[in-house]
Formats: sequence, structure tokens, C-alpha cells
Amino acid sequence: MTETADTQPGWFSTRELESIRGRMPVLYVQAVPVRVDESGSVTHIGLLMRAAPDGTFSRSVVSGRVLYHERVRDALLRHLEKDLGPVALPRIPSSPQPFTIAEYFPTPGVTPFHDPRQHAVAMAYIVPVSGDCLPRQDALDLVWLTPEEAANPMVHEEMAGGQGVLVRQALAHVGQAP
Repeated sequence: MTETADTQPGWFSTRELESIRGRMPVLYVQAVPVRVDESGSVTHIGLLMRAAPDGTFSRSVVSGRVLYHERVRDALLRHLEKDLGPVALPRIPSSPQPFTIAEYFPTPGVTPFHDPRQHAVAMAYIVPVSGDCLPRQDALDLVWLTPEEAANPMVHEEMAGGQGVLVRQALAHVGQAP
């Protein structure tokens, strides 16, 4: 991706972003990082540990906004590198297809997904990674769980905003339904 002034981080001030979030949906990508065996079966799912501004901790998948004039594939790569490090070696097809679309609403209960800041639409992808992953930016830790561990209700409870539902949908998509 070629960086331009239109795709630099911080292209909206905090005030502008809050105004936009209050008036229209914002587009996001979400990536469920996975490890696969030689036959392509998912063996592990990577979940990040994040700290919220209020001091709480939660597990999450890789997530972030798609910037103006940025291809979805480039947004996925940017967020995977930001959260997992530059040598995660994600394998994203040239024309990625989401396994689901998650609609986050500021009002709880409209969908299983909730974000009190905004109405957001997130295209969710399952992304195999084969390199070394180290949490970066606001991610404190990265844990690789087996599909059985990731389906555990206790893990689901550690995920905010409905992301536990997203992980269960990802597991079902790869034939590892809980």
C-alpha cells in the first residue's frame, strides 16, 4: 500500500471522528488469526488481550478502521501488522472474502455485537498466519488457543462487544463448530 495524506493514521481529529461516528456507520475489518496444519485444518486461534481506558481487560480479535482510499486487503494487512508484528506472515488472498459481516450498534441488543461509541459495520476474515507473532500497539498479549479452548464459554465471557460470537462463527465457518 502506498501511504498518502488520505490514508495516514489520524486523518480525522478525535472531535471529527466522534462527530462522524454519531452520524453514520464506520467501516471496519476484523481478522481472526489462525494457525493451520499441513492439510489446512485450523489448529489454533490467536486472541489478543487488551486494556480498555476504564482499566478493564478483554480478549479480542484483530480489528480496525478501513481508511479513506484504502483497499480492504491493505487494511487487513495494516491491522494484522499493527497488532501481531511485522513478521506474522499473514496469508491473505488477492481478493479476500469475509466469512461474515458483523454489525455493531451503540444500542445493546440490536445484534449480538455492541460498540457504545458508534454504529460500525465490520467485514470479518479468517487469516492464517505462519510467522512469529508478538502483540504490539495496545495489545498486551497474544494467546493461541485450540478450537476447543476458543469455544469455551469462559473465553466467550472474556470478549467484549460480542466478539465471542464472532469467534464462534469463525469456528463454525472452518468446520470446528462448538
